Amino acid sequence: MQAEKRQLPAGLYLVPTPIGNARDITLRALDVLRDATVLAAEDTRNLRHLMDIHGVALDGRRVIAWHDHSSERDRERLVGLIRDGASLAYASDAGMPMISDPGYVLMRDVIAAGLYATVLPGASAVLTALVLSGLPAERFQFVGFPPIKAKDRMALWESLKSAPLTTILFESARRSSGTIGELRAVLGDGRAAALCRELTKKFETVLRGTLADVAAQIDADGVKGEVVILVGRSDGDAEIDVEGALRAAMAIMSVKDATDAVSKATGLPKRQVYQAALALKDHDGAA
Repeated sequence: MQAEKRQLPAGLYLVPTPIGNARDITLRALDVLRDATVLAAEDTRNLRHLMDIHGVALDGRRVIAWHDHSSERDRERLVGLIRDGASLAYASDAGMPMISDPGYVLMRDVIAAGLYATVLPGASAVLTALVLSGLPAERFQFVGFPPIKAKDRMALWESLKSAPLTTILFESARRSSGTIGELRAVLGDGRAAALCRELTKKFETVLRGTLADVAAQIDADGVKGEVVILVGRSDGDAEIDVEGALRAAMAIMSVKDATDAVSKATGLPKRQVYQAALALKDHDGAA
């Protein structure tokens, strides 16, 4: 038995949708899709199909298309509907709206108009890939899809040489091998990396190891489906960062507490950090 519809306050509701497995949608997302007075989507067919799977009726509501190629007039129309009292649920094709998907300018304009806006937590290819990769997750950056121009791509890869954090990027299946090759040329074969494809789907696959390892697995198996590439942090710079972090921590806490704090912040083994802390203490004491 379907729950009774309830009246949502006027405003914009950004609704994350599954990145692969349709059952990954949240109960709250289904509630909002059921209760919103207006529905909008990057692809109206995809949203209708998702609602059909979960038994959420349109009840006479039509789904308005809104995407990267929509006009400013289209956006003003959606903002106007909210201003007139509508609760607008907006969903992109897969994952969280605004994360390499439409939604930013709509959210910006709703906020600028002083209207209510919220986002529902839910599926995200970025976070799913990060945790699944096995790479350090305490600090990371998401750079979206790499630039098309070779010069801009190489500048991005160069910026990763000393990055003390995990980098996440989206890539098309057909460009994945070339991108891994560029990363090897700039960062070296030994940089830790992972390639995640078909996340949450039947043929979900994760290629882990060094960039060279991932390249070899791509050559053997090829790449199909949606792809997320992750690049580990710079080992050399991670050591420098550990020393600086330990010095700052040991200035205000014990060696044990500093070790715990830095180990959690960097993802490095506690024993390794403790040995580095003792070495620093001995060095500074001798000086």
